[in-house]
Amino acid sequence: MADIAQQAGVHVTTVSLALRNHPSLPPATRERLQSLARQIGYQPDPALRALIAYRRQALPPKERPPLAYLTHWESEWGWRDHPAHVDFHRGATSRAQTLGYRLEHFWLGAPKLSLRRMSDILVARGISGLVIGSHQPAYDQPLDFDWPKFSAVKIDFFPREPKLHNVTNDQRAISQLALQRVLAAGYRRAGFVAPRWWDEAVDLGWSAGFLAEQQRLAPEDRIPPLIYPERPSSSPGLPGTGDYLVPRDLFAAWFRRHRPEVLISYAPFVLPRLAELGLRVPRDVAYVEIFLGAADGRVAGIRQNCQRVGELAVEILAGQLQQYNFGLPPFPTTTLVEGTWCDGASLPIRRVRPAVRAGAARATA
Repeated sequence: MADIAQQAGVHVTTVSLALRNHPSLPPATRERLQSLARQIGYQPDPALRALIAYRRQALPPKERPPLAYLTHWESEWGWRDHPAHVDFHRGATSRAQTLGYRLEHFWLGAPKLSLRRMSDILVARGISGLVIGSHQPAYDQPLDFDWPKFSAVKIDFFPREPKLHNVTNDQRAISQLALQRVLAAGYRRAGFVAPRWWDEAVDLGWSAGFLAEQQRLAPEDRIPPLIYPERPSSSPGLPGTGDYLVPRDLFAAWFRRHRPEVLISYAPFVLPRLAELGLRVPRDVAYVEIFLGAADGRVAGIRQNCQRVGELAVEILAGQLQQYNFGLPPFPTTTLVEGTWCDGASLPIRRVRPAVRAGAARATA
């Protein structure tokens, strides 16, 4: 750094700031000094960076730098009613502490608080790292922040603007894994049921994974997914209560026509309807849960690993901060977290050979 400072005619501290891409220097100065460093063969020392990261972890709690966890719900803590979002926050909080930060929650829906005002408050508080957390689709509006002063990572899909580095569950892989396990258990005719808004909220990831894996089946065993259009006007855009139940007549007609051996869905969407129609799990139809809570062996399905999503968001954000990467990223990236399969009694294993057709399997089951 001293060699670079001598050639550039600046102080060594200026070189240090430029090599760390610190926003306190004008972009032109940073680029000039970084270019000169490349010309003379300068390379950063990864061991030194690791030492700096270690020292940050060793700071006493009262000195830990803050990170903001921003949410936009109909109420300040409304997101706590949804287990996935509780896990997002829990994972982010835990990982922030491990890496030497503290996580502070900020609600973007506070009365008379504009997004620009929130941006100014964060700057005044000395907060430059943002985790864009639980957002309802109803509040899908561009975040009007002073972005050159922030580094940010978004959890899940909302808000869609601006484009930021993103961490979310891999719903395509999760629904694909669900059908793979159904086929491995000896079934062939599997049906997928979900409201359209739930699929659209994840860029059609649910149906995409199911339809992709379904191509491995014979055409006569491919049941079209039941993606129903109804969406309650008060819906927050997340799985929740019976408000999202599949319409009875639509579901009954679809079930009679296609006779699925297995349903892949989320419990509030279909299980009450099965009970109304006198269908029992697994006697009349097997069932796979794609948003599994407790893995107690009663229900087969997939755990979403939402806590890991929150952890990864903070890990990526910490890396951005350590490299002084501020502003909107020129090439936003998405990190996907896959789910974990859990066996359960709702999907009994069928003792049939893989080559046996689904119809024959029903006749012998």
